Amino acid sequence: MTTTPTADWLRLNEQICFSLHSAARAFGGVYRVILKDLGLTYPQYLVMLVLWEHGDLPVKKLGEQLRLDSGTLSPLLKRLEAAGLVRRERSARDERSVEVRLTEEGVALREQALEVPVRIAAATGFDVEEIRGLRARLDELTTALDAAARAEAARAAESR
Repeated sequence: MTTTPTADWLRLNEQICFSLHSAARAFGGVYRVILKDLGLTYPQYLVMLVLWEHGDLPVKKLGEQLRLDSGTLSPLLKRLEAAGLVRRERSARDERSVEVRLTEEGVALREQALEVPVRIAAATGFDVEEIRGLRARLDELTTALDAAARAEAARAAESR
């Protein structure tokens, strides 16, 4: 347990969420500069990463991979489609489902994007093992927080 007095727990610099928020914003600044040459924003880059890795996907699956709702994902896809990087098409199997497919330009952009992770890694000042360790710890944190959110939601539902 910590030796920090309880009253100090409400200080901004004691909040892990703020440390993560600050780091995410700092990443955003670096990504903004690096991705400018690709013509992508960071959220668009994440969409492209999933499509490069998995190929064609229904919008719903893409949203699950990125932890984004359709209200956030739809405008991203619209901009990527306007840029000629993806196509959205109704599924032949299920008319309610929309598939997202990379265009030839979207596939070709992958080659240019290969330098992005290298430049980001260099910007962190961490070596590969430190990055892997941090990512593993953050994955553990995400799993724990997801479980805590489900437990809190269940408790709230019970108290109604």
